[in-house]
Amino acid sequence: PLYQRVKETMSLFWYLGAIAFGGPTAHVAILRDHLVSVNNFIDDDVFTELFSLGQGLPGPSSTQLVISTASTHGGAISGAIAFIFWCLPGYTVLTLCGMFLYGFIDPASPPIWLLGIGPAAMSLIFKAAFKFVLKLDKFGTAIGMISCVFSILISGDEHIEKNSSQVVYPTLLISGAALCLLDFYRGPDKSFGTYVQPTGESTEPSAKDRLLVEKIGLSITQGFVYFFIWFGLLIGSVALVNMGNTNLFVEIFEVYFRVGSLIFGGGIVVLPMLQNELVPRGWITNEQFFQGLGIAQSMPGPMFNFAAFLGAVLAGFPGSLTAAIGLFGPGFILIFAMLPFWSRFRHLAPFKAVLKGLNASAVGLIAAGCVTLYPKSVMTYADTMVFIVA
Repeated sequence: PLYQRVKETMSLFWYLGAIAFGGPTAHVAILRDHLVSVNNFIDDDVFTELFSLGQGLPGPSSTQLVISTASTHGGAISGAIAFIFWCLPGYTVLTLCGMFLYGFIDPASPPIWLLGIGPAAMSLIFKAAFKFVLKLDKFGTAIGMISCVFSILISGDEHIEKNSSQVVYPTLLISGAALCLLDFYRGPDKSFGTYVQPTGESTEPSAKDRLLVEKIGLSITQGFVYFFIWFGLLIGSVALVNMGNTNLFVEIFEVYFRVGSLIFGGGIVVLPMLQNELVPRGWITNEQFFQGLGIAQSMPGPMFNFAAFLGAVLAGFPGSLTAAIGLFGPGFILIFAMLPFWSRFRHLAPFKAVLKGLNASAVGLIAAGCVTLYPKSVMTYADTMVFIVA
């Protein structure tokens, strides 16, 4: 029964948000160990596919993995409950830090114990990127390198508009998916990459696949509805701001929802985009940004909880809530939009090739984030030592 499955989901996810330290890579390891190895909550192949699906969608990949794994057991209700449990501990602490931290310290002259947080956080980002790169084959590495180079070019060339990343990032991800799909159709003897090509593959879903569709409980029509909800919120908020809206909270929601709709590859990629949006507006200083980043890195749960700190610094608890809803919103909505399609087409090898290409391009964007953020957080010899030790 659905009630029993929701109850089982709650019993497994209620405390995960309080122990999930270490960033996206560690989150995936924690989730796999907890859900696959220990509790046999989900099959390993399904877990891996859902991870790739999250990598190919805007939003926090580890959070989308939490939502999707829970949804495969108890539907959208379980997914939403797991999301709340996953985010709440870190969100609460970061909101309180954003509201009260700078009542005790001067952000322009932070205490010495805060000075090393930025470089240490940068070190964790590099380690996460390295672990993602190790999972790619040669063709995936080539796609990731192309994605990385183009992303760095966009971020570092003053002659290129900063907001061009809104078009370039999705284009790179779509191109990576298309390249892997074309390479897949070259056949196992001619393809550059390695793909799942089982002998005598059936084009019909198995009984296990049909059970998965039933457990998720979302139809194709509902998937389209979720997609149009996301699209409507994005276009509506952008239109309101461009029409001269002066309400601060509408502006906060628009910025974070737009950024959340463009972030492929998880929390690491979001950092340079947030910095480029918030610092020039005067909503936060560069020093506060990296101090908050260091605190966010030390908290359990998703990196997107960083939005709670940034919003709270600007506008207290209402700002924290608005920023978090804006940044998490696109990923939350779109994972529910994609689950009915994934559950019905996951048995097809071409679909797996598309997921592989999306993942390779996303890894390139993560590597580019390392390059663009490093000089902004590691600026002295002492910073360099902290970066190396961490």
